[in-house]
Amino acid sequence: MLALSSKNEKSDHLTATINPMNLLNLFFFFWGSVVKEVLPPALDSTSEPPPLFDGTTRLYISYTCPYAQRVWITRNCKGLQEKIKLVPIDLQNRPDWYMEKVHLANKVPSLEHNNEVKGESLDLMKFIDSHFEGPSLFPDDPAKREFAEELFSYTDTFNKTVRSSLQGDGNEASAAFDYLETALSKFNDGPFLLGHFSIADIAYAPFIERYQPFLLEVKKNDITAGRPKLAAWIEEMNKNEAFNQTRRDPKELVETYKKRFA
Repeated sequence: MLALSSKNEKSDHLTATINPMNLLNLFFFFWGSVVKEVLPPALDSTSEPPPLFDGTTRLYISYTCPYAQRVWITRNCKGLQEKIKLVPIDLQNRPDWYMEKVHLANKVPSLEHNNEVKGESLDLMKFIDSHFEGPSLFPDDPAKREFAEELFSYTDTFNKTVRSSLQGDGNEASAAFDYLETALSKFNDGPFLLGHFSIADIAYAPFIERYQPFLLEVKKNDITAGRPKLAAWIEEMNKNEAFNQTRRDPKELVETYKKRFA
């Protein structure tokens, strides 16, 4: 909120009181519009590896993987496009060197940093947030930090519940989306899971991006119906440029899920 000093006050200067969290949200939402990167092509079985363990920090992803997308969004929100290089992998035709020389689990995402390789998307999100420059994506409020951990713990249940319903009519997923609607009601200082935008929103965004259009088009199930807070959350997330740079064409996502679940 901006406050103008009156002529009766001692100071004639413009004084401004700005909520620091609002500044952070502005950074997260508009940084992506400042930093536009040309995305490299995915590496396949015919591709040579990058110069591994040369001091460059690399994030190995797939453009189609929601778990990798979580970490990619985190990297973008921190403004680390120049500090963490993307290395996309073609999961349908993976290069042998990825498993042999980079990540024995042969999965994405993984992070090459300081001559080590780490995996697991939630762990990598937290690691990037705490070990690299840029505004923190984790709140200081102890109650919000505790709830963030609860939200992280629920992500596997959320995805298993929704995916198991996709081969049916999709209605079995209601409990999972109701959970998010309730979670979005816990804090009243913003439209996000912890009030203000945070790493918790990133944990769910890639999956909602996929489930919403598929359920609507194929199952005629609108996940926002009767869930106004979830609808508002989706609307706000779609304004986030750091997230938007990682998104896929909804038609492409629906076709992919049709092959898997319809």
